[in-house]
Amino acid sequence: AAATALALGGGLLLAAWRWLRGSARAAAGPGGSMRGKTVIITGANSGLGRAAAAELLRMRARVIMGCRDRARAERAASEIRAEVGERAEGGGELVVRELDLASLRSVRAFCHRVLQEEPRLDVLINNAGIFQCPYMKTEDGFEMQFGVNHLGHFLLTNLLLGLLKNSAPSRVVVVSSKLYKYGEINFEDLNSEISYNKSFCYSRSKLANILFARELARRLEGTGVTVNSLHPGIVRTNLGRYVNIPLLAKPLFNLVSWAFFKTPLEGAQTSIYLASSPDVEGVSGKYFGDCKEEELLPKAMDDLVARKLWDISEVMVGLLK
Repeated sequence: AAATALALGGGLLLAAWRWLRGSARAAAGPGGSMRGKTVIITGANSGLGRAAAAELLRMRARVIMGCRDRARAERAASEIRAEVGERAEGGGELVVRELDLASLRSVRAFCHRVLQEEPRLDVLINNAGIFQCPYMKTEDGFEMQFGVNHLGHFLLTNLLLGLLKNSAPSRVVVVSSKLYKYGEINFEDLNSEISYNKSFCYSRSKLANILFARELARRLEGTGVTVNSLHPGIVRTNLGRYVNIPLLAKPLFNLVSWAFFKTPLEGAQTSIYLASSPDVEGVSGKYFGDCKEEELLPKAMDDLVARKLWDISEVMVGLLK
């Protein structure tokens, strides 16, 4: 009992310290200006995406929230506008557009509207994701995690490449995860028809994110469009809604997550940095964590695997027959 009380007390002290640090960082903001720039963020109605949307709006960007649930996105947008208030006046704007990455039809419709309505696109943040869900398929028959985390963003980015090039210098930011380390690209079972492990498949989709970002950066050399990937760290978001935690363990888990996990704003800092900082102007094909470049495992730098994955992905999403 004494040990438990001591652990809880220590956790509470650490939580208080993290709360104060997070509040200070939130109040300070990342600084700088994105006035006149248009940013698309997928999954911007909650978690990392919402935090990034709010900060970039503060920096006077025109932020397009690409979200599956329009009603939830509109509520989030209203809340963000209330939070940011008058500080966004003079350039900042928040726009909601429906985008379901589990539907190639929805991705194409979203991109068609963007290309019809937006004269420029300065930053695309591929942020949305699904984490360790039970086996299910997208509208087009793809395993959900691979379909949403990789294929949906693959098609989205390719359809918007022309606008990104015309708006250069522009940036693509790909949110991956440290869990890529546990993934493997199995070309014999990309769609998990033979076997399915929800943890492995999530890691595979995050490895695919990094390989995609590196191959895209290679293909865009000399165009003025940069592409970088990142991991946000362990963040308190609703991404883990499919993770089952025993009822009796939930209070302790909630305390631990509050004390040790990053807030969404803290987790979004690297996305915001790669989207806006002059420090990474011209930097491409790299992997970041906590706003610093980090090394990748060899399997995430395999150019042959990256090119093969690209070629297969083009066929899967219908860019090539």
